[in-house]
Amino acid sequence: MAEAKRQSSRLWLWVGTIIVIVVVFFTARYLLRERLPVREAQVVYQDLRKTSSTNGRVEPETPYNFYSPLATTVKAAYVQPGDRVPAGKLMLVLDDTEARARVATAETALKTAQAGLYAVTHNGTQEQRQMAAAQIAQSRLDRNQAQHNLEALEKLEATGAASPSEVAAARQQLASAEAGLRAAQLNATNRYSPDQVAQAQSALADAEANLAAARRVLAQCSIYAPVAGTVYSMDAAPTEYAEAGKLLLQMANLSLERVRAYFDEPEIGGLAVDQKVMIRWDAKPGREWYGHIERVPITVVTYGTRTVGEVLVHIDDSDSGLLPDTNVTVTVTTASAPNALTVPREAVYPENGHPCVYRVVDEKLVRTPVTTGAFNLTQEAILSGLKQGDWVATGSPTGQPLQDGLPVKIVQ
Repeated sequence: MAEAKRQSSRLWLWVGTIIVIVVVFFTARYLLRERLPVREAQVVYQDLRKTSSTNGRVEPETPYNFYSPLATTVKAAYVQPGDRVPAGKLMLVLDDTEARARVATAETALKTAQAGLYAVTHNGTQEQRQMAAAQIAQSRLDRNQAQHNLEALEKLEATGAASPSEVAAARQQLASAEAGLRAAQLNATNRYSPDQVAQAQSALADAEANLAAARRVLAQCSIYAPVAGTVYSMDAAPTEYAEAGKLLLQMANLSLERVRAYFDEPEIGGLAVDQKVMIRWDAKPGREWYGHIERVPITVVTYGTRTVGEVLVHIDDSDSGLLPDTNVTVTVTTASAPNALTVPREAVYPENGHPCVYRVVDEKLVRTPVTTGAFNLTQEAILSGLKQGDWVATGSPTGQPLQDGLPVKIVQ
């Protein structure tokens, strides 16, 4: 009996121990759950700016590129890279011997075409018109003679002195003479057809175009500065050979520059004309230039491995010192909200399609619906639902989800 009581006591002791362990386990778990470690941030007013950065290349707004118009040699160079030149300054002279020969040939061809058109519109050359007049005169004499012969034979036939066959032959001769006169007169007034006139006009137009082209080539053998500016690239020296189409010299007014920036396709939608831009150049660290967007992309292009839109940025700094064709970093402000009520972006949670935050009130989480506005990479504007000085949870280092009414402890 006593043994049974001892066994029963041991059983209840084990049962009690197990119950205590279970209670301790769930109590500890409950206490840990109730004190979820979280990080917090204060709701503050600050200027909110959303920016987008990319690479770009500096270029003059109006570059002037000069190419060799034909295969020739450089006779003289009167400038060097970096020279500032006034408008009208003679910068390069190319050997124009071949160009002058082309002009002379084209002038001769033009005179020939002019003479050809004059001939077809004036019924031939002077010699042809003289020959036509002589032919008409001869045909008229032949016709008059045939007419006189026919009249004489008709009188003789009336007296029986001429046979009818002789009269018929005279009539045939007269008809032939009259046909010859008509042909000579037609040849004198309508020698050329409309197609021949059009062909002569086309030949003249071609000759004029060829002469104009030859004169342009000749003019391009002497290179003058079209505006006051700076020679920023030059690949020409006296006696050097230059193949046709070779880029010899580049110049521009470098106080008027822009940046051609390349924005990735997802960022294009936030760009607009007149947005402010900051420009940095690695060659001059610590210095910044400013400008604004003057043209947004109208299409996307392939740039290396990227699909980008080309944006033109006007540099507002006059005489900026940025060199053409240098690579720069462009940062554009796509949105701004001055003195906005903001929270860190990681504090905003979308729930059922609506944003909310978890305020920290008396060491507990309070789910609070909010209305959001502009945002950047780190901050988001709050339009309603919070006030300055509120504290919001930005997440738990344990990765556990936040819940309404959950007690928390603040950690750094």
